[in-house]
Amino acid sequence: MNNRAKNSGGLIVTNASHQSKPVVVVTGASQGIGAAIAERFASRVSGVQLALVATNAERLSSVAQKCRAIGATAEIFPTDLNDNAQVECLAAEVHKTFGHVDVLINNAGRWRGGAAHEMSVSDFAQVLQDNLINMFAVTRAFLPPMLERGSGDVFLMSSTSGLVGLANNAAYCAAKHGVAGFSKALRAEVAGRGIRVCCVYPGGTESPSWEGSGVDVKTLMSAEDVADVFVDAYQRSRRTVLEDIILRPLAAL
Repeated sequence: MNNRAKNSGGLIVTNASHQSKPVVVVTGASQGIGAAIAERFASRVSGVQLALVATNAERLSSVAQKCRAIGATAEIFPTDLNDNAQVECLAAEVHKTFGHVDVLINNAGRWRGGAAHEMSVSDFAQVLQDNLINMFAVTRAFLPPMLERGSGDVFLMSSTSGLVGLANNAAYCAAKHGVAGFSKALRAEVAGRGIRVCCVYPGGTESPSWEGSGVDVKTLMSAEDVADVFVDAYQRSRRTVLEDIILRPLAAL
């Protein structure tokens, strides 16, 4: 099998996963970075099969149509990740549809700011739920079959807020630091079992969440640039794992 293909920049890269039609699950795929990840896999990985997950079925369908137009197989799985029962059903339905999963991209999350002395305990807990606990639940649901097959890639979306402390972002920073810790522990657990774990830490990235903020989007990274690093990491030889990837807007340096 010829496992070489041209990437978006015209360079030859090796699709060293040795999967001719890899199955890729993307959570939070209805907009922003998640949608861009789906579209970049569709355009850069020949024969890719996408399982797109989010709560908004209409937006998911729009992303799926774009991916199909590029040439990918794409199915949507509207799911509320706050509901553990729905998460378990999601994993079962994806495996029923595609048979297995090669790549799990835990992208879903939600920013919510607030000073520690002003944020309620319930709001703090919800930020942890949206950005950390749901990620654990999804990983827990999809990981056992990967372990049985002895192969897979798990991506976890953190943030540069998972590397530093930012005022008025106590809950979000705590959640994203938690994602970083979870990724390290998970990587240690699956070491030697054929599964790669990569944690991605993007800084400010253009997405709908910035609307009305007053921030000049020209100072932010493009979602496509962030999405490309997921494909790059996936396409490395399986002798190599990119453990942590940090991206920052050049204007912020």
